[in-house]
Amino acid sequence: MTSPRFEVLDWVETPLGPLCLRRRELLGRPGALVTEVTLDHELLMSSLNTVSEEAQATRALAQHPGRGLRVLVGGLGLGYTAAAALASDRVARVRVIELLPAVAGWLRDGLIPLADRLNADPRLEVVLGDVYGLLLGPPAETWDLVLVDVDHAPDEPLGPASAAFYGDDGLARAARHLRPGGLLSLWSAGGDDPALAAALARTVDDGRVEPVARTDQLIDEGVEVEGGLFGARPR
Repeated sequence: MTSPRFEVLDWVETPLGPLCLRRRELLGRPGALVTEVTLDHELLMSSLNTVSEEAQATRALAQHPGRGLRVLVGGLGLGYTAAAALASDRVARVRVIELLPAVAGWLRDGLIPLADRLNADPRLEVVLGDVYGLLLGPPAETWDLVLVDVDHAPDEPLGPASAAFYGDDGLARAARHLRPGGLLSLWSAGGDDPALAAALARTVDDGRVEPVARTDQLIDEGVEVEGGLFGARPR
């Protein structure tokens, strides 16, 4: 009997803690492989469940009727948000702002599941930088959709960079990066986040919370709320 497959594809120390990209075989599904990212020894994301990453792009696109759309994505991860945006023929350009060079390198070196598809799409651009710092500063250019999925939640950040982002002033600054009719979408793993919802209500128009649910793919039963997307348009 062979042992289940487990590979560490990359391991690097970062200011946020040890970052690991790994691939493993599911114990309950021999031959089925998943790619996972851990940060500071905690699971951050997995190719087994990409519902929330894809929903952030598809739900935002559903709320924008335009074509030739320009999309800014905060955080590359395993690339599922960017891929979902690029799947729409209404999207002309996607720029991903990624803080960690190693993560950008995973895409470049073909280590993540969607690498071939993403690398072949000329509409995609990956730029190293701090998306929070970018959105808090004056806009050099504006976007139809700004999709931010970096922190677990406003009250559970990965680092200190986003501290000023979720308040009234930070959200108002972020909204300046949107073109007329544009949409800002934020992820919060806790789903209902009253403080963030209140800040959005004070600073932007059409604020809404959309729960994201998923089915447990290992037991194929039950649905649980995984988190919420907070959408808003500039005032």
